[in-house]
Amino acid sequence: MSDIVTYRTEGRVAIITLNRPEARNAVNGDVAQGMEAAIDQMEADENVWVGVITANTEGQEKPVFCAGADLKAINSGQAGSLGTAKGGFAGFVYRERRKPVIVAVDGLATAGGCEIVLAADLVVATTRSAFGLAEVKRNLIAGAGGLFRLPRAIGQAAAMEAILTGEPIPAERAYNLGLVTRLTEPGNALNEAMALAGKITEAAPLAAWASRKVVLAAAWADDETLKKMTNDEFAGIMASEDTKEGLTAFIEKRPPNWKGR
Repeated sequence: MSDIVTYRTEGRVAIITLNRPEARNAVNGDVAQGMEAAIDQMEADENVWVGVITANTEGQEKPVFCAGADLKAINSGQAGSLGTAKGGFAGFVYRERRKPVIVAVDGLATAGGCEIVLAADLVVATTRSAFGLAEVKRNLIAGAGGLFRLPRAIGQAAAMEAILTGEPIPAERAYNLGLVTRLTEPGNALNEAMALAGKITEAAPLAAWASRKVVLAAAWADDETLKKMTNDEFAGIMASEDTKEGLTAFIEKRPPNWKGR
């Protein structure tokens, strides 16, 4: 793992940090490779059940979670390095994974930075944060999922305005529109995200992962496909050790001891 993307764990939570504050955490090849490696590590660690992505904004006059693609890298012919085969842009936006990821935003998430946010499962943001797809201001388009994920998150009308003007959406409006899960004061995004992650880790991990899979599929699948997927996931969950533990704990009136198997 490189210093440009750091990885550490607290209990059952992996904390992945974009660590390029001098460049407003813009995504270059090193960031993309570091993010992919971090997600690989999170997925492979059986003791980790949830991930949190945050950013180092130290020394920034106006905090920026991520300014998107490193335009210097694009201008120098390195655009292909900004993504990976497994994860797409930033090694993350199209990455298939089992485990939920919360993004903790304290500042501006624009262009590809916003697309990283949209690829996460839950968003915690501070009141000084904002979310935008500014590509039209540079004769580009949001090519890492933003053009279809933002309308899903906040509705077509609000998304169309943000996309066509390139103007960022303030955090409070993003919260009211449903993009932001929890809104908190400046400087507290990571703490709030960790609290949310802690609540998720109290739930049975296999059930949480299976439920996430079906919820995400609802954006594209028809009812019959979703019905089959739900039944398949339900059958797998019922055959797990954790279901026996959950039922036994309920009968014995004690907290369950989840194993993730």
